[in-house]
Amino acid sequence: MKILVLNGSPRKNGIVATIVKTIINPLSDKHTIDWIDACDLKIKYCTACMSCRKNDICVLPKDDAHYVGQKIKNADLLIVGTPTHWGNMSAPLKVLFDRLVPLFMGESPKGIPIPKLKGKKAIIVTACTTPWPFNFILPESRGAIHSVKEVLKNGGYKIVKAISQAGSKNLKKVPKKTLRKATKLSNYF
Repeated sequence: MKILVLNGSPRKNGIVATIVKTIINPLSDKHTIDWIDACDLKIKYCTACMSCRKNDICVLPKDDAHYVGQKIKNADLLIVGTPTHWGNMSAPLKVLFDRLVPLFMGESPKGIPIPKLKGKKAIIVTACTTPWPFNFILPESRGAIHSVKEVLKNGGYKIVKAISQAGSKNLKKVPKKTLRKATKLSNYF
């Protein structure tokens, strides 16, 4: 199985990255794993030209969005990690997803969305500085998970699991309970 990790966090050894690494470490012997840090990508933002709707591909000059798009297309499992920023995914991840609309979905002649990556699986990992239970009462963690799910579900993905760590502001390391959830999730594959 080909697994692709999209890490939307600028902290390469932070809470999100640690949880994702806990998921993939047991899988590295059995599967091919690619890791992409969205914050390192050189991507021009979407200009809303809508040419991708006609051409089925982003027509902006080739950049890292095209490269990552091919990686997503080839992956069987997508793991998306993001810190929660204002109840949403991180900006670099959002810019990437905006550019990859034609990869995730097409449209019928009547404008009805058609998922293009149907049957693929995904895992979502988020972290939020807001403490439990306010990270879900307020649309913080819930908002970040929802925004990533929106992209993936429009693409036809089946969301296997979403893991969220609240109260990350005061954490020196990821709680054992969260790491157990991540380890257990790796057993699914």
